[in-house]
Amino acid sequence: MAEAAARPRSPWVVLVAALVGIGITSAAGRWQYRKGATKEAQHRAMLERSALAPLPQQELARSDEQAAAQHYRTVRLHGHWLAARTVYLDNRQMDGRPGFYVVTPLQLAAGDAVLVQRGWAPRDLRDRSLVPAVPTPEGEVELQGRVMPPPARLFDFGGVAGGTIRQNLGLAAYSREIGMPLRPLSIQQATAAGDGLQRRWPAPAADVQKHYGYAVQWFGMASLIAGLYLWFQLLKPRLRPSVSS
Repeated sequence: MAEAAARPRSPWVVLVAALVGIGITSAAGRWQYRKGATKEAQHRAMLERSALAPLPQQELARSDEQAAAQHYRTVRLHGHWLAARTVYLDNRQMDGRPGFYVVTPLQLAAGDAVLVQRGWAPRDLRDRSLVPAVPTPEGEVELQGRVMPPPARLFDFGGVAGGTIRQNLGLAAYSREIGMPLRPLSIQQATAAGDGLQRRWPAPAADVQKHYGYAVQWFGMASLIAGLYLWFQLLKPRLRPSVSS
């Protein structure tokens, strides 16, 4: 029994384990690298499109393809807030603090609406069910902002999809909920409105170095596995002095 327990593992088992480890860590490294490169490309597009003249309201995208071509453009809008439809997106950070993104549909003259990310507000750390009161003017308002994709989705444990406080907000489902078509994008409001909300929106490339750093770590682990395999399975056995019988 002791001899069986001490029997060395088959070199094929070690080879397969090494290849699996190298494959997993290399794939993770490539994923992090692609994510960093995507954010860099988004940042370049934002800089280029932000320098363009503000987008006229009548040209605001109505399809996904048009919206993708308008992301990061500035736009001036006129419309009416649908204040009763305001939603607080939970677990959103600004400057490292937990809080909400306050989003409200803005009804446009065309009869449809666009989702506006109005700003960020801190959460009440003593009572998570409380939301800050955000004054919303009645009548027609004018605002300037940046065309963006819909609010980013966070991991959801299957909580309540409706209500004032939500983890995520899907445009299609929300459009059915409010009974009004929504443009396939959102607007990050830039103009101050005296509502107490903060608007230091993070740039797409703000954490790009984090992804590149993770990529280096994963590629380093893949190299380490390969190096250990080469040393212990190929090089070290050949360097052992032969033992005369």
